[in-house]
Amino acid sequence: MTKTTEAGGGPERRVRVVLVDDHRMFRTGVQAEIGRTEETGVEVVGEAADVDQAVTVITATRPEVVLLDVHLPGGGGVEVLRRCTPLMGAENPVRFLALSVSDAAEDVIGVIRGGARGYVTKTITGTDLVDSVFRVQDGDAVFSPRLAGFVLDAFASTDAPPVDEDLDRLTQREREVLRLIARGYAYKEIAKQLFISVKTVESHVSAVLRKLQLSNRHELTRWATARRLV
Repeated sequence: MTKTTEAGGGPERRVRVVLVDDHRMFRTGVQAEIGRTEETGVEVVGEAADVDQAVTVITATRPEVVLLDVHLPGGGGVEVLRRCTPLMGAENPVRFLALSVSDAAEDVIGVIRGGARGYVTKTITGTDLVDSVFRVQDGDAVFSPRLAGFVLDAFASTDAPPVDEDLDRLTQREREVLRLIARGYAYKEIAKQLFISVKTVESHVSAVLRKLQLSNRHELTRWATARRLV
């Protein structure tokens, strides 16, 4: 996966990485795939499952690269980037690479605007992910092939990229609730995922339905699916 020394003693380079994803099994899989340090050069120095954990672990470990999921309890990947902005501008910067199942335009634009150096989807191979991590460590911008053209088009001018006016009416938390509702989660499950009360979930759902002029969660699910937000 990486260049080895002439003596065959392992990779020439090392990179310290933090994994941020709310699915423990996925983190375990990534750790097993790329975290064999003597073989790949990647040392996983921390993991986190939500925004607060991520900020705490990243601040404590100061990795070279953070693999960051976009959809996280507590405000999403964009909130992690916002709270870690000082670390990105440090003398030895922490760099972020989004690793997500989503290829939705708003997700890609959101994290790149937030300061991430790239965005790859979870269909990436272990070999390519290791290569992407090292490229991000070097300061390169890395994107999955199907996203690269879109990102170039979106930032080709100083004009803001097109946005969905309906979606833009929603707050970040309302968008998180919208996605979870569209994925079939019950209110109690959403409350647990986002660390909020069931009553707060109900309030967010009501606000989303009102803003989007929809009548029920079935219409909401169709609306979200049509925009590839699920």
